[in-house]
Amino acid sequence: GPLWERPLLEVRLGELHTWISTCSFSPQGLLGALQRAWSSYCAKYIHVKQGGPAGISMLLAGYCLLSYGWNYQHFKRHRWRKYH
Repeated sequence: GPLWERPLLEVRLGELHTWISTCSFSPQGLLGALQRAWSSYCAKYIHVKQGGPAGISMLLAGYCLLSYGWNYQHFKRHRWRKYH
């Protein structure tokens, strides 16, 4: 198919510059890309016929890592004050 319809993993290294120049970086284009990424994640890990807890656990683990990163400074200060 055309280069602009291919997903990133199917683009060759020599075509990468051309593929990036065809992408839309407007707010509507970025929102569409985010929506396509979410729907492909759901199709691959959540809405499967013989699925297990892998998709939900990956989402939960990602949330835990993200929230730990957001609160790292608070945790670090609490650890220093804990024994003093």
